[in-house]
Amino acid sequence: MYVNGRLKTIKDKMPLNELLLQEGHDIERVAVEKNGKIVPRSSFGTEMLSDDDRIEIVCFVGGG
Repeated sequence: MYVNGRLKTIKDKMPLNELLLQEGHDIERVAVEKNGKIVPRSSFGTEMLSDDDRIEIVCFVGGG
């Protein structure tokens, strides 16, 4: 699978939230696109990923 343009190999299907945690993301502060479609945050635990997916993760940053 590709995550933000870099190749990442996974052994088995995994839920999106597991990938986000492995990558060190705060699930409440990201938006995710899977194969060109936005994944609702409510589906992070049930959206299964496979080795042929393309994932884009965008982090929200606060500031002023």
